[in-house]
Amino acid sequence: QVQLVESGGGLVQAGESLRLSCVASGPIFSINFMGWYRQAPGNQRELVASITSRGSTYYVDSVKGRFTISRDNAKNTVYLQMISLTPEDTAVYYCHAGVVSRTHAPREYAYWGQGTQVTVSS
Repeated sequence: QVQLVESGGGLVQAGESLRLSCVASGPIFSINFMGWYRQAPGNQRELVASITSRGSTYYVDSVKGRFTISRDNAKNTVYLQMISLTPEDTAVYYCHAGVVSRTHAPREYAYWGQGTQVTVSS
């Protein structure tokens, strides 16, 4: 069974940095897109950043210039480097990936991690 496990969240002060990691494990054949979503209390889940298997990236306007998404295909891992954090970045951050598993190839399924809390104090 394919699983996504995030790490790296925590409590920081405004202006500080964090790096989130998400490792995909299981019978993986290939991973297409990988991305990070976030959900703050009372808000809808929003796409923060994504990256394709070829390295094309997308960022929501509010994080451009502050967040950087990257991936290590050999390790089935995606990262989100976050700098200059503000209290508005406080949310649960979820990893999301489109995965073709060896057991269901060639069909791609979307998977979610369990989420990691990021809290930025002012």
